[in-house]
Amino acid sequence: MSTRGGTLPAPGGVRAGRPRQASAARLPLVVYVLALGTFLMGTTEFVMAGLLPEIAGDLHVSVARTGLLITVFAVGTIVGAPLTAMLTLRFPTRLTLMLALGVFAVGHVVVAVGSGFTLLLVARFVTAIATGAFWAVANVAATRAAGPAANARALGLVGAGAMLANVVGVPLGAFAGRLMGWRGPFWTLAALAAAAIVMIARTVLHDGPARRTVSSSPLEISVEPGRPHWLVSRDE
Repeated sequence: MSTRGGTLPAPGGVRAGRPRQASAARLPLVVYVLALGTFLMGTTEFVMAGLLPEIAGDLHVSVARTGLLITVFAVGTIVGAPLTAMLTLRFPTRLTLMLALGVFAVGHVVVAVGSGFTLLLVARFVTAIATGAFWAVANVAATRAAGPAANARALGLVGAGAMLANVVGVPLGAFAGRLMGWRGPFWTLAALAAAAIVMIARTVLHDGPARRTVSSSPLEISVEPGRPHWLVSRDE
């Protein structure tokens, strides 16, 4: 800013002529790792639909009854998000993510080797609870790692993992199921989940339990260590 007497510095110590770089900052690696996790969760949720005839024929049940494997997973995910968010209040974020992926991997191994329909139902339900736990905590970890300047981009990338699962993961899983047998995709998902555990251990910082918010219309659950609250969400 120029005056007759000289030049005044820009207010607040801001240097004119230099654009802000915050919006262009690269997201940390951990956000991409969490997006990989949501990709696995989204793939396993919907890939079952393309494998129903093969599973029904192998287990000697009707296709309609085999569809319960999809239903029970959806119910488990809905129950898992608020339940595990409260049960893991005092767990570090990294530990919660690793445990969720561990249960996810074991559940897929059980499905891959299981021969009874009831066992598969139980394994899918438990896997869905782990999926809900991962979703609940992954958003917190992503925003924390990205910082206030990039938390919206981090959330978008983590959510994009699930959308990419519908476009890429589910068709690939169904195709692999026809080539390798219906158990093949579950072995693959279990192996990828095990790899994701290693990456989570290396990229997510060790910290204490975080404040977690789980949105599930029409209720929103806001969870803090020692102070769980149930809040009715508003439609805006």
